[in-house]
Amino acid sequence: MVKWLVTVVVLVILLSLISQRLRFRMPGDFVVPVRGRMYYIPIASTVVLSLLVWAITKLI
Repeated sequence: MVKWLVTVVVLVILLSLISQRLRFRMPGDFVVPVRGRMYYIPIASTVVLSLLVWAITKLI
């Protein structure tokens, strides 16, 4: 259980950094302004990426 939680947290952080650079946002991705900085929380992107990884593992 802890391994999956760490994996999801790492994926959210990576997707957040990538989405900032690529300006790629899906409906369901949140932008939180804190003290003049914008933090991106890619909830929908994480779900899509998880489904994609799940589908790839089922095919292999």
